[in-house]
Amino acid sequence: MINRCRGRKIKLQGFNSLTKSLSFNIYDICYARSKASQNDYLAHIDEVYNSKKIRTILEEVTRIIEANIINMSSQDYEPRGASVTVLINEGHLSVPQETVAHLDKSHISAHTYPETNPVTGISTFRVDIDVTTCGTISPLRALDFLIDNFDSDIVLMDYKVRGFTRDVHGRKIYMDHDITSIQDYISDEILDIYSAYDINIVSDNIFHTKMMQRKFNLENYLFGPESQSLTGSARSKISSLLRREMLEIFQCKNIYTYDA
Repeated sequence: MINRCRGRKIKLQGFNSLTKSLSFNIYDICYARSKASQNDYLAHIDEVYNSKKIRTILEEVTRIIEANIINMSSQDYEPRGASVTVLINEGHLSVPQETVAHLDKSHISAHTYPETNPVTGISTFRVDIDVTTCGTISPLRALDFLIDNFDSDIVLMDYKVRGFTRDVHGRKIYMDHDITSIQDYISDEILDIYSAYDINIVSDNIFHTKMMQRKFNLENYLFGPESQSLTGSARSKISSLLRREMLEIFQCKNIYTYDA
């Protein structure tokens, strides 16, 4: 088996046992003024991103990274939310499916978390996606597809390569592909839409990137019929609330106080 890393060809002693883990938090933010609109937003998100939709997305992720689906399970929760888990493997199945499902270390999972703040009227939809692979298949190939398939106002990503494999001389290999940042694997077209920030520990194969939409158009964040009659001052206040919410999520900490 031959891989490339930093311009070198690497011939491995046996199976590539490196574990590559990619974790996403993707946020969609909106403003729903009335209680009815807040409930409608939650119902809308629950319908658009139900387990059937998430299954379709994860099936395509599996195809993009050139893996095989061994088993898939899904669940829609009451009152809100959905989960999907996929067991995957690399290459062709050579043993019974039931056996591989217990032995294989590769998987994809997604969980959705819609919620609304009755004080501010801000509603947030979060989806957590984890893609863990071993062998030559890489979760990084699915980055553009995953970001494109959700209304991604904010994206927080972690990528880590764990363990080691060996070349034919017995030398331990801790990384089998070139990477200095997760951004290396995101298209320029997508990066142009976001402000991106990295925290990378390259020596330990740990990479963190967070992104937030650059442009802000209030019309894209209003939900519910009452938003059509908002005054200029109300629209300005809502814009400020939304930007504050997005900044806090991007920074991963509370920055502002909100009046009840």
